[in-house]
Amino acid sequence: MEDRPIQFDEETWASLPDYLSHLPEAVRLHVWGDEKATASEHEAAELARMLDNRFENIDFKLLPRRINYNYYPVIGIMRLDGDEAIDHGVRFIGLPVGYQMTSLISAIQSVAFHGMTSEAMTRIQLKKLRHEVTLELITSAEDEAGTVMAHRVCNLAVVSPWIRTYIIMGDAFPEAVVRYSVNRIPHLVINERVHLEGIVDEKMILEHIASSIP
Repeated sequence: MEDRPIQFDEETWASLPDYLSHLPEAVRLHVWGDEKATASEHEAAELARMLDNRFENIDFKLLPRRINYNYYPVIGIMRLDGDEAIDHGVRFIGLPVGYQMTSLISAIQSVAFHGMTSEAMTRIQLKKLRHEVTLELITSAEDEAGTVMAHRVCNLAVVSPWIRTYIIMGDAFPEAVVRYSVNRIPHLVINERVHLEGIVDEKMILEHIASSIP
């Protein structure tokens, strides 16, 4: 395993208290991976440890690889209710570096604040959802627009128990880019059937969720 430092500068770390010091509910970061297998898995675990050490309302748990994940590391953001971890279906596939560090921060906020920044009409419409929905957002370290989309799709997963969101680092896993014929990022895949590129609003995402359900 190549030993590399955590790829976040001091300026980034210095700004984190503004976003993470006053979370209304505790959050646990579940990291699936083998620290000794790859540098990215080691860094993901180290990142979660550092957040745990620096912020009172962030906890960390390292878990072994699972047979149902194709890529590692996987970071899950759980809300804590006492000692119980509540899974809202928010996952990062790959180490969230570059602009996607912002996406990780916003995902933590989405879980801690119950997705409260989602639009009121979105919440109303999602209450009617009765089908499982998988949202896969292909992004990269250099994809600034991906942070906007990541915030929206993470909110959707928190608001609705029927939605699971995966933020996939396409630069780390080109297989995902090839699989979905991604030409432009951010690239959102809904139920492996419907594709959206670029920044789209919640209304359009909901419309395409509806069209993806048989």
